[in-house]
Amino acid sequence: MSLGVDHVGAIYLIGEDGGLSELQERAYDSELLLQSLLADYPNLLAGDQIDSVSPRRWLLVAREMGLPGEETGGDRWSVDHLFLDQEAIPTIVEVKRSTDTRIRREVVGQMLDYAANGVVYWPVEILRARFEATAQGRGEAPADVLMRFLDPDSDPEAFWQDVKINLQVGRVRLLFVADVIPPELQRVVEFLNTQMDPAEVLAVEIRQFADERLRTLVPRVMGQTSEGQVHHGRTRQRRQWDRESFLAEVRSKENGEQLAALSLLLMEWAEQHMDRMTWGRGLKDGSFIPIIDAHDTWYSLFAVYTSNRVELQFGYLRGKPNFGDEKLVEFLDKLNAIPGITLPKDRVFLFPTLNLLTLQDEAVREAVLDVMEWAVAEIRRDGSADEGALGPASPNTEIQ
Repeated sequence: MSLGVDHVGAIYLIGEDGGLSELQERAYDSELLLQSLLADYPNLLAGDQIDSVSPRRWLLVAREMGLPGEETGGDRWSVDHLFLDQEAIPTIVEVKRSTDTRIRREVVGQMLDYAANGVVYWPVEILRARFEATAQGRGEAPADVLMRFLDPDSDPEAFWQDVKINLQVGRVRLLFVADVIPPELQRVVEFLNTQMDPAEVLAVEIRQFADERLRTLVPRVMGQTSEGQVHHGRTRQRRQWDRESFLAEVRSKENGEQLAALSLLLMEWAEQHMDRMTWGRGLKDGSFIPIIDAHDTWYSLFAVYTSNRVELQFGYLRGKPNFGDEKLVEFLDKLNAIPGITLPKDRVFLFPTLNLLTLQDEAVREAVLDVMEWAVAEIRRDGSADEGALGPASPNTEIQ
């Protein structure tokens, strides 16, 4: 159960001159004011109370973040705030004043709707675009904002890949925020926080105390239980993958030697045709993502996972120079022309997958890599500084 008193009538500040200021608790003038304070001062979400060992830090994706209720539909809901923490966990914030009667029941169903649909209908490229628009709207360069937020040795592309993975597995955080959290909501939050896996549900009460000159905001996290804290601390653990650990993991699986040889072939191909490699940080599922740097942005064609998946990164290509919608359709059609490959056409702007063992057939493998070389050439054309970087084909790796 949460600690702390249920009511504080006033707090007292002693100034440098020794004078005492009595600040009485006051209601917020409007729900909009509390929403604005959270956008401007995300630390009010009390990340140190949510995780005292590794305090949560917050990156604002957007206020009034639209959320569709179906894949091709328009926005059905609007989330008050969407933040990301430093481990790329999407954090949905819903703000209500205690005087709003919906805070006791309706808001719970509303937030569960947000979570259930967000993990399905929020492509990471949409979240990234909204973050960039938010930063630009504040007169800041998105890349600078992100680099200040991340640890110095973090890779921005790996961070966004982690966002996508967290959404795919349902690792999200729901925060109910109000000036006063009613006991009924606190009990529901405690129950949900214990039962939901791997999602985390909490409430943050932010009380306001003021006099004629001063204002103090006091946040308090509610809904944590000892069981929930242990569970969610465990699910937030991450692992930094690299070449050796990736290959060791796939070798431990059924058909491990074939999978390792295919993975190695794709690594070697990427090292000759692309610019750099990013490695995932999934606790159970490792990944590597080859990257091309061109036209002042980055491109990813595919990602390979230790779960035997090759994920095609159409969603990351859409709208980038040299790769409009027609080019993406052409990319998909070229792959589907290869015998044994059938990618759903309705996934052309998303992230369709292949089983890695599909590439065990030499003819299929060579045809897929030919299509990838075509895509690399399309990306680098029109005078890119890296246009001549295409090397010879990777040496064949024998597949047992």
